[in-house]
Amino acid sequence: MTSPSWPWPAGSATGIGSLPGTDVAEAQRTVLGELADLPHLAELPARGPGADIIGRGASFLVDLPIELYAGHWRVAARPGRDLRRALDLRERDLDQLTEQADGYTGPLKLQAAGVWTLAASLDVGLGGRLIRDHGAVRDLAASLAEGLRAHLDEVRRRVPGAEPLLQLDEPLLPAALAGRLPTDSGLHTYRSVPEATARELLGVVVDAAGAPVVVHCCAADVPLAMIRAAGAVAVAIDLDRLDRLDPLGEALDAGMGLFAGVVPATGTPGGGRDPESAPAAERIRTLWSQLGFAAERAAAQVVVTPACGLAGATPRYARAALAACRDAGRRLADDQ
Repeated sequence: MTSPSWPWPAGSATGIGSLPGTDVAEAQRTVLGELADLPHLAELPARGPGADIIGRGASFLVDLPIELYAGHWRVAARPGRDLRRALDLRERDLDQLTEQADGYTGPLKLQAAGVWTLAASLDVGLGGRLIRDHGAVRDLAASLAEGLRAHLDEVRRRVPGAEPLLQLDEPLLPAALAGRLPTDSGLHTYRSVPEATARELLGVVVDAAGAPVVVHCCAADVPLAMIRAAGAVAVAIDLDRLDRLDPLGEALDAGMGLFAGVVPATGTPGGGRDPESAPAAERIRTLWSQLGFAAERAAAQVVVTPACGLAGATPRYARAALAACRDAGRRLADDQ
C-alpha cells in the first residue's frame, strides 16, 4: 500500500452535507460544534426549491440559467426568479459560514451535485433530460467547473484560514453508466454513458476545482476505479450498500481515501435511541481487517460519516449522528 498524505487530520469525521430544518445559523453552529476537525457547509433542503440538491447544484452553472417548470428544474432561456432564489439561499449559507467560521483554520468541506447527476436531472427545452446529448453534457461540465472554482475562491476569501475540500454528489452516476435512467415516459431508458466519457467530464470538474475532490455516491455499484482515474482523492459511500470488497481494496491500496458511511442517517421509527460510536468504529475496523490492511492506517485514510445526508432525521438525531461520527473517528485514532 502506498503512503500518501490525505487532506484531513487523522481520526476525522464529517457530515455528508444536508441537515434537517430551515435555520441556517443553528445548522452551521451544529456542524462547527460537533465536527471541529473537518466541518462542512450545512445544506438545508427543507427550505424548498433552490435548496434541493439539483436546484442548488445547478445554481453554480455559469451562463446556463435554470428555472422550475412543472416541478422539475430545466435549462432556461434567461435568468429568472427561480435562479435568483437559489443564489440567494446560497448567499445566506455563505454569510453564516463567514460569521461562524471566523478564525477557523483547517480543511472545510463544500458540496455540490456532480456533472452526471445534474445532466440526468435537468430538463431541456425540447423535452427529455440533458444527458441525452453528450455534447451538451460537455458544455455543462465546463460551466459547472467554472462556477465551482469561483465558489471555492469565494469561500477562501470569506474564511482565509480554510483549506477547501470539494464533495461532488453523484448518486445517479452508476445508473448513467449502466443505461438505467428512465425517460419521462418510463417506457425507455437513456443510452448508457461510455465510461471514458464519464471519466473525462468528471475529470474536467475535478481538475478545475483547485482543491481536493471527494465523490459521494450512495448507490450499490459505485464505479471506484473510474472515480479514482478522474482524479478524486477520496470516495464517500454507504458501507451497508457495498457489495464487493475487491474494487474498494484496490482503490484504497492505490491511495484513495474513504469517507465511510457507517452511522445510520435516520433513527429507528418510534425509537429514541441515539446512534453509538463504538459500533461505527468497529464496522470500519472489520472492513480494514477483511481487506488485509494494517489497523493503524485506518485513522489516517478513513473519514467517518453518516450513511447519507441527514435531511430526513430529527434535529436531535442529526446532532447525535454527527457526534457519533466524531467519537468513532477518535476511537480509530486511538488505534494508532
